[in-house]
Amino acid sequence: MTTTLRPTGPIQRDESGAASRAYDVCVNGRPVGSVLLATDAGTGPSVGYVRSLTIDDADRRRGRGTVAALAAEEVLRGWGCTEARTSVPADGTAALRMVSALGYTERGRNMLKDLPDGPPPLPGAVEARPMDEAEFDRWRSKAVAHYAEEWIARGVLREEALTRSENLHRTLLPEGLATPGAELYCLVAEDTVVGRVWVATRHDVRPGEQGAYVFDVEVAEEHRGRGYGRALMLLAERIARAAGNTLIGLHVFAGNTPAQRLYESLGYRTTHHNFVKRLL
Repeated sequence: MTTTLRPTGPIQRDESGAASRAYDVCVNGRPVGSVLLATDAGTGPSVGYVRSLTIDDADRRRGRGTVAALAAEEVLRGWGCTEARTSVPADGTAALRMVSALGYTERGRNMLKDLPDGPPPLPGAVEARPMDEAEFDRWRSKAVAHYAEEWIARGVLREEALTRSENLHRTLLPEGLATPGAELYCLVAEDTVVGRVWVATRHDVRPGEQGAYVFDVEVAEEHRGRGYGRALMLLAERIARAAGNTLIGLHVFAGNTPAQRLYESLGYRTTHHNFVKRLL
């Protein structure tokens, strides 16, 4: 039997240039599932996403999903993508096994927390204030470079990583500090800025639910190990609550065990594992 992908319609493009296309998974022409492929303006056309891949119950455990995933990679190569990404629910045991077998590596995980009533207090030794323009310019330059380094460490070429990071920050902060829904704060101890946090309201933190998202949290290197990371995360909750959100999410890179443990200790739970594969 032959498993193939059959487009259900033309490629769709939005105003940012991002593309998407839906496919039926077919066995000898008979639909047995579906695939949605896409690109994103934030990461550019070289990164393709397998947004969803489902196989009907009656056709599972026959290798259909594996063949469909390989066919999806071929489509993305045809789009000019050099990298494929996909996200698997934390309880998706079979899908987690499949992506690992296909050579995908975990790049990070999404975590969520339902916020309790009322904002949490900050430790008495710190206070918070919004970034000013000069601080934002310095922070943005470092944030672009730091995020690019995360990708370089995972095998992405430096020029490509820097381009991706710059595009992402430009997309998410098009108006800088004035970007609607974005809040960038400094954490201050003894009149010294010891850390920074970037929180924004998003409509897709959980399917169908608006919430806050922690895009960046950083403790200055010389001030680490003093509990400021936890204080920044409490500040993020306060920012989220002030914006009327009851849900907060974030992404943590694979291998950042200290951060993951901190988030778990604060009540965050993993919802999805995010995987990446170079398309050679």
